[in-house]
Amino acid sequence: MRMLINVPEIVVADALRGMAAAYPDLTVDVENRVIVRRDAPVAGQVGLVSGGGSGHEPLHGGFVGHGMLSAACPGEVFTSPVPDQMARAAAAVDSGAGVLFIVKNYTGDVLNFDMAAELAEDEGIQVAKVLVNDDVAVTDSLYTAGRRGTGATLFVEKIAGAAAAEGRPLEQVEAVGRQVNENSRSFGVALSACTTPAKGSPTFDLPDGELELGIGIHGEPGRERRPMMTSGEIADFAVNAILEDMPPRSPVLVLVNGMGATPLLELFGFNAEVQRVLRERGVAVARTLVGNYVTSLDMAGASVTLCQADEELLRLWDAPVRTPALRWGM
Repeated sequence: MRMLINVPEIVVADALRGMAAAYPDLTVDVENRVIVRRDAPVAGQVGLVSGGGSGHEPLHGGFVGHGMLSAACPGEVFTSPVPDQMARAAAAVDSGAGVLFIVKNYTGDVLNFDMAAELAEDEGIQVAKVLVNDDVAVTDSLYTAGRRGTGATLFVEKIAGAAAAEGRPLEQVEAVGRQVNENSRSFGVALSACTTPAKGSPTFDLPDGELELGIGIHGEPGRERRPMMTSGEIADFAVNAILEDMPPRSPVLVLVNGMGATPLLELFGFNAEVQRVLRERGVAVARTLVGNYVTSLDMAGASVTLCQADEELLRLWDAPVRTPALRWGM
């Protein structure tokens, strides 16, 4: 497998150096693996910290900036960051208003963020946590107890980030993040396996002409394998799986997300089918975002995330944001 890297052992450090060169609004600590918005801590604002294994870019480092995350902690590829990273990030962004940890529901992430919260609190930093567990495909997986955290992470980070930017106190920012997670569901599909730099070959076997319905972002198995389906058939399966779990009570935010190797030509076509299914099911769409946001290295495939958004959540979604991967209204 050909990869645009030097050697696997330093692939994350190389990426962080490149990110630092591209985005002067960020302070990138390559040695300690912490990405912080350059103006942190922002007086009177709750700091938002997230993180996870590398390989899901732009999640999370690409979402650091005004109106979203204050800091992100990248681990090794598909490996949780360590508590010292998270505690260092919390100290860097705490203005005295407290810090919110946004944690995807993977065992390593949960344990390490919990330990980091204890370290931060020992230093006098008030910490709250939102656990993201939006994936409806399976209940337990290779990496989790309970549902996996996937595309809703973007919604939580953006909307809670907007609440923090308004100067809301920690308990309110936490409540907004929890509301977004509770209102969100996701379902992903893999058309090919991904390849980690260390392994250099596909992480699982997916024969030609087959797809995996309900894949996880690390390549965890989904609900079932089937012969290749059309874009419309996949949209029917994915959206119906979400709506069976969360009958919508209000208009939805839609994220049609690429897993890393699917071109926008295909993603926009898939979005057309997702919108068709939502129309047929009588679901009103408030906003739609299409692109590669929560990826799995070079996996071909896509995921759909729906978030029920009342007027207040929609206002926070529309609020200005300026990060490497998401920006509008500035």
